[in-house]
Amino acid sequence: MKLTCIALVVSVLLVSCSQQETREQDSLTLVFTGDVLLDRGVRPYAEREGIPALFAGVDSVFRQADAVIINLECPLTDTATPINKHFVFRGEPQWAKGLRAAGITHAAMANNHTYDQGRQGLLSTYNHLKEAGIEPLGYGNSKSERLEPVIIRKGAIEVALFNSVTLPLENWYDLDDRPGICQASASTLADAIRTFHAHHPTTKIIAVLHWGAEMQTSPTMQQRIDAQILLQAGADAIVGHHPHVVQPLINIYDKSVFYSLGNFVFDQSLSIAQQAAMAQITFMNDSIIAKSLPVRIVRNKPQLNL
Repeated sequence: MKLTCIALVVSVLLVSCSQQETREQDSLTLVFTGDVLLDRGVRPYAEREGIPALFAGVDSVFRQADAVIINLECPLTDTATPINKHFVFRGEPQWAKGLRAAGITHAAMANNHTYDQGRQGLLSTYNHLKEAGIEPLGYGNSKSERLEPVIIRKGAIEVALFNSVTLPLENWYDLDDRPGICQASASTLADAIRTFHAHHPTTKIIAVLHWGAEMQTSPTMQQRIDAQILLQAGADAIVGHHPHVVQPLINIYDKSVFYSLGNFVFDQSLSIAQQAAMAQITFMNDSIIAKSLPVRIVRNKPQLNL
């Protein structure tokens, strides 16, 4: 009888451990950041300390995530062919490997700066990211290709990331047969999400958007309208950036909208622009947990501010 009891206890422990392991395998955590600029005031830090050092203050969050998605706010290229616009940036191509060493797995390219060194610089950036093991978002050789999501899988969980910039871009032409970034409007993006959702009903969907008005701590009416359109189309969450300041996390239809995460690695001196956030979204078989993690930017580098 005593041996039978011991065997029963061992059996229960094994089942419990198996169930715990299954629960751990059936969760997928994504971390999103705001704008990462590797030029201007950030450049001296990058050259002196190295790219991974820029992210040392948030390393604990990165290490706990299955994927880390930044908004890359500059091209990474040797090509110096600046286009005619107000602010023009360029990072070094080898810094893509430094981003990967810091734990970054994906980079949103659909914004108003990755094209700063022209189409060749944009293509070069894409290639350097891929070579470093970082998956670009919102890039393609045609408009339809730019609308295709990047898929992240872990166990039975699958998440599709769509990326678009909804702002007008300075001196940039969206040519259908040339390398470019996704400039789809919310309604066009919603059509793509709706079609994808119809064919992949169990895949979760996140729209990563470069949108809104700079230095405004509240989302614009257009952002609010666009969020409704995208959520109704099937998006499970929205992550935004561009305003350089934090805008609120709001739940709509029990879905999370991070209107703006603000800056992340950036050199703006205004105190309001030095308050930022990371979006941490965990997917499980039957639920989604979304959190906003506060960040302070100190000497152009993010520091966790819990």
